Amino acid sequence: MTINEIQDEIIEEFLELDDWMDRYQLLIDMGSEQEPLEEKYKTEQNLIDGCQSRVWLQADFDGTRIHFQAESDALIVKGIVTLLLRVLNDQTPHDILNADLYFIEKIGLREHLSPTRSNGLLAMIKQMKLYALAFQAKG
Repeated sequence: MTINEIQDEIIEEFLELDDWMDRYQLLIDMGSEQEPLEEKYKTEQNLIDGCQSRVWLQADFDGTRIHFQAESDALIVKGIVTLLLRVLNDQTPHDILNADLYFIEKIGLREHLSPTRSNGLLAMIKQMKLYALAFQAKG
């Protein structure tokens, strides 16, 4: 699936829920279903700067696509990183760098996050795009 097809799917899922408490619950549920990150990847190097919670991001490149794995120690943040993984995982560096992540606005996520969580979201996106840039340069 393309990044935009995945985003459209997410938008549909969130817009089925009218209440933001239900949307937060959906985020928490998504995070709970996420595979835990292997302990060997929970390193200082994989911690994302700018997140109030601890978020670890591991990126591997197979020569074509980037495979992301991540985890957070906070429930809602774990849900947010799970959404980002769903959209950007197994995509090419080129597609990640050129992605317009419009789903964040469309589902109302940015306006319903505290300023610190919003900064964390931006830090996660920035880190994923930095990996894409590095892998594209290697590529």
